[in-house]
This record gives sequence, structure tokens and C-alpha cells, in this order.
Amino acid sequence: MAKCPKCGRKLTLFDWKPNCPGCGVNLVYYGMEERLMAEADAAEAEHARTQKRMDRLKASFINSPLTIIRIILSVLPIAALMLPLASISYSGPFISATSTQINAIKIYEIVSGIDFDGLFTMMGSGVVGSSFTGYLVSLVGILLSLVFVIVSLVMLTMSCGKLGNVRNFTFNILAIASAVVSVVFYNQFATGITGVFPDFVTEASVGWGAYVYIGTLVALFGINIVLAVKGIDVKYKQCYVGGIPAEEYFELVEKGTDTETLHAMMAEALSKMEADKKAKEDAEAEELKAKLDEAEKETAEK
Repeated sequence: MAKCPKCGRKLTLFDWKPNCPGCGVNLVYYGMEERLMAEADAAEAEHARTQKRMDRLKASFINSPLTIIRIILSVLPIAALMLPLASISYSGPFISATSTQINAIKIYEIVSGIDFDGLFTMMGSGVVGSSFTGYLVSLVGILLSLVFVIVSLVMLTMSCGKLGNVRNFTFNILAIASAVVSVVFYNQFATGITGVFPDFVTEASVGWGAYVYIGTLVALFGINIVLAVKGIDVKYKQCYVGGIPAEEYFELVEKGTDTETLHAMMAEALSKMEADKKAKEDAEAEELKAKLDEAEKETAEK
């Protein structure tokens, strides 16, 4: 059963009027001013939190030349995947000699058209099983490395957070490790397949693009280390909650300061801000008047 928010009287279904039958207070509008003030405080507090996130986001990307270089190095690995990552050449009695360069586009074609049943059958072979296992691991490794690169790029938005450096290092190391695993197992596949079919597979090797790709990952890891050691100076925009600096307001709330005290402090802070603003405007007006008087005096002397 509902109660009057002012006097605590229990209200029945017959108390349909907007006023409490006990104290006469308007039940609809009672406490509305306090609720509106609380909503305004909450909105300003959320704005202060959001502004801090925006300041950290801005610092992560354009704080200094080093952060800008990091953005470039974060994108370069994706571009490096367009280079020749590996190659395979084969020929046969009824097949013309063919050489295939493998890059990101070719990998997409391979993955989208791969026959997994046939691949697993080949992996189970006692002759070429280890070779095709290496092929699959190599394929998975380069795809995982790309995923870690993309996640690392997205995580740059939070690089100025508490765990920013940990996230950057983790995804950089995982991307490098996955790429190295891919190279090692492709070499295993190349050695095995050319050994079993020397007359059919004439050449299979890791391309120079793979090493360029790994180099860009190492460079990205290096710039993240430099930024972690040097640090990123985040310039926070000063925000206020009811005239009180946001940091001070959050501290007061955390200490359990009651609402009435907070609002009294807000009123005092707003009053001081208004007085400071008026004093500044008066000073600017006096300065402008002095300049005008000086200009008039110079004109009169001429």
C-alpha cells in the first residue's frame, strides 16, 4: 500500500485526489524539485565521466607524433598481408608449369573454397599427413595473427586506460607468435610436400612478404614499449557538477556526503563562479574603456 512521501499516511484506493488527505501535500509534485536536481547532478556527473573517456581516446591517437606513428604501424601489418607471403610451384605431364603467389586475397580464396573433408583425409595419410597438418596450422596461424592485429587496432581506443599497455603488449605478442608459427609450419609443409612429390611440386617456400609482415608487427610492439616507458600525458578537460569540480564531487559522494550538504556547496560554488565571471567582465570592460580613453586622447592631441 502506498504512503504519503511527506507525512507517511497510508493511502487507500479511495484516496484518488492528488492531495494527501492527511497533510494536504500534492502527491504528484511533492519532491519534484529535488528529483530534478538529482537528475541534473546525475547528468553532469555522467558527462564528466564521458569527457574523461573522450580525453583518453583523443590522447591515444593524436597526443604526440609517437601515437600517430603507432596508428600507422597498426595499419601497416594489414597492408603487408597483400605482399607475397608464400609461393608454390608445380607441374606435371598433363599440367603446365604453374607458380602461385599466396597473399591475403589468395588466402581468402583458399579458405572460402577449401575442401575440409579432403584436407582431413590428407592429414590422416601416413605419407603426406604431417605436411598437410603443417599446411592447416600455417593457415590458421596467419588468420589468427590477422585477428589479433585487428583487435589490437580496436584496443588502441582504450590504450590510456589502466590495462592499456597490458592489452597492447598481449595482442602484439600473440600476433607475432601466430605469424612465426605460420611461417614455421609452412616451411614444414613445403619441405614435406616437395620431398614426397619432387617431380610434381617443384618449389614451395615462404615469401619475403611474410618477413615484412612480421617486421611491421615487431615495429608496432616496439613503439608500444616506447610509449609505455615514455608515458602518454592525457590532458583532461575540467568538468563541473553543479559548480563543484568533478573530481571533488566524486570524492564527496564516495565519502557519503548528504544531498543537502552537496547542494549547499553547489550553490556556494555557483555563486563564486558567477562572482568571478562578473569580476572578469568588469575588468575587461575597464580595460576596454581605458584603451578607448587613450585612443580618444591621442586623437585629440593630433
